[in-house]
Amino acid sequence: MFKKIMSMSTSIVLASVMLAACGSGNGSTTSTNSTTPEASSTADAGGAANEAKPVTINMFTASPEYTDAFNAYIAEYKKVKPNVTINLEIMQADYNTVLKSKIAAGSTPDVFQTTAGGDIDTFAEYSADLTNEPLAAAMMDAVRVNMTSSDGKVLGLPVKGNLMMMIYNKKLLADAGIAAAPKTTAELEDTIAKLEAKGITPFANAYKEWWVWKHIFQNFVNAAAEDAGTTPKALVDQFIAGETTFKDHPVLSDNFFNFIDLTVKHGTDKPLERDSNAEVSDFASGKAAFMTGKGAWDEEAIKKITPDIEIGIAGYPVSDKPEQALLVTGADQALRINKDSAVAAETIEFFNWLYTSDYGKKWFSEVAKVIPPIKDAALPDLDMPKQMEEILKTEKSGDLSVNYSLDTFHQKFGELMQSYISGGKTKEQTITEIQQAWIQFGSSM
Repeated sequence: MFKKIMSMSTSIVLASVMLAACGSGNGSTTSTNSTTPEASSTADAGGAANEAKPVTINMFTASPEYTDAFNAYIAEYKKVKPNVTINLEIMQADYNTVLKSKIAAGSTPDVFQTTAGGDIDTFAEYSADLTNEPLAAAMMDAVRVNMTSSDGKVLGLPVKGNLMMMIYNKKLLADAGIAAAPKTTAELEDTIAKLEAKGITPFANAYKEWWVWKHIFQNFVNAAAEDAGTTPKALVDQFIAGETTFKDHPVLSDNFFNFIDLTVKHGTDKPLERDSNAEVSDFASGKAAFMTGKGAWDEEAIKKITPDIEIGIAGYPVSDKPEQALLVTGADQALRINKDSAVAAETIEFFNWLYTSDYGKKWFSEVAKVIPPIKDAALPDLDMPKQMEEILKTEKSGDLSVNYSLDTFHQKFGELMQSYISGGKTKEQTITEIQQAWIQFGSSM
């Protein structure tokens, strides 16, 4: 499977595969070493920890926004296991290319990061089987599914739980006399008209980024699957196999493109020049009422700009059925433990500690400030997770259907949509090439 990946054209090799659910960074590489945190005389189950042999775990990730949080749990574990040193290397730009080069050279890191879903199978031959470990039992059921291979093995560890949806400025909607976020396509058009009547730009976009497109598109895929009487995974599998087309699903061939057209026509200027940071700035500074293509990870960045902003969350209005406007939850980023690592057992022990200890349960919400992917852990003290919790008391959540295609497909998909809104391709050309890309890049198998 990996040989197939390595033979792909470099034009579609991911430039920043892990950017998709994290926001953008500076593209730099960060290396940290945990050799200096204070030691402890705490004894482990095997005897005095200070007498254990030295162990070094090399961890290669692509989430620079969590550098401080990762270093915090590394330092905490040093107190539990003074003999364990965890070297953390973080790269964002070209991460996937470098990871594949490391694997091809036989220097696979002890811990590495990939997307979840389809890529669980892509890297299966390099990943330790965690199915019977305490950490797997600790995962929320929906998250464990995202970490599970096609043959039923848990091969990944969730970096965090995720929440993806439209984000809106409550005050701007109220100023335009809008009582609630739109749930249908008709309500969306009415909302746009009311906002613009008050001189408010409806949408902030980040269409310079390839990965925001998949976060929007998955909502329409979920609706198309429901209309077809199947599951999102089954529908995506049909696209990958060439067994169905956009023409069979008006929610994709019409509604999705109509939504994108509306966000461009009624959005901030020069959408292909606006990246993730620019979109956050546009929204936080009140230049637009809605953010598209993003998720809960943006809350702290928004509030750094405008601490008192009132944020709301809502599902995308994908059709004339309000019940299809759903929040999307799950986990789309996975850490993998190299099954051939000389320290695989010690690495698994470390993550068992993180996912089951009292410290670990607090780490997600209090240190990383993310939605915990494990059971019995509190939500972070942030608006979006709290609203999610309330909404999901009465509504179901949508499937994280981006997981059912590889990011090789999603990057090509984003590039095609960028060409569409620039006028470089017609809608028909774009649809045809998306379908071709799904067949070519959609699966690791």
